[in-house]
Amino acid sequence: MSTATSPAPRKVTRPRADAVRNRERIVTAAREMFVEHGPDVPLDEIARRAGVGNATVYRNFPDREALVREVVCSVMDRTAEAAEVALTETGDAFAALERFVHVAADERISALCPMVSATFDQHHPDLEASRERVEQLVEEVMGRAKAAGQLRADVGVGDLLVVVAQLSRPPMGTDCLRGDRFVHRHLQLFLDGLRAPARSALPGRAVTLEELRTS
Repeated sequence: MSTATSPAPRKVTRPRADAVRNRERIVTAAREMFVEHGPDVPLDEIARRAGVGNATVYRNFPDREALVREVVCSVMDRTAEAAEVALTETGDAFAALERFVHVAADERISALCPMVSATFDQHHPDLEASRERVEQLVEEVMGRAKAAGQLRADVGVGDLLVVVAQLSRPPMGTDCLRGDRFVHRHLQLFLDGLRAPARSALPGRAVTLEELRTS
């Protein structure tokens, strides 16, 4: 009588710590250079800033599309984490919203957004998942401020995301880093306009996320 033997447990291969660090350095360097120079910056230059060899870049990201997608998703994930932090705060709901908006602006997602449609498939599952997570969390942050009577009722998530993107993008013809000096000043002016009670009626209606995706 034969006795069935259980298959040997499969070993889970985990990336080495130095490999993880190298990948993170590549993504960080790429994010910085995409913001400064656009998505066509040479991968050799990204490797040089990250302090790794060209082969390390291509081992982690087989092509430019994969690297750009990873950068955009990582920025969106950090934006989602900032929203999660805002949701854990038990104090002033509008103050939590303000802090989130300023952190989101620092991620410079506005400079990366044009690359989504220009560089790779904007409906890639990884990107869709990151985007949906951000939208849901931002809606919760805004919902808390509305429930507390602090955020005007006639604004939506789309309104907030559009303005954060526009205000954190340097004006055409200006130096990217010089423009950073004014981002948070102008964002605070916008945030003051979001407080309830509203001083005026807004024309039109709140921007929907569907409109943003199809425009």
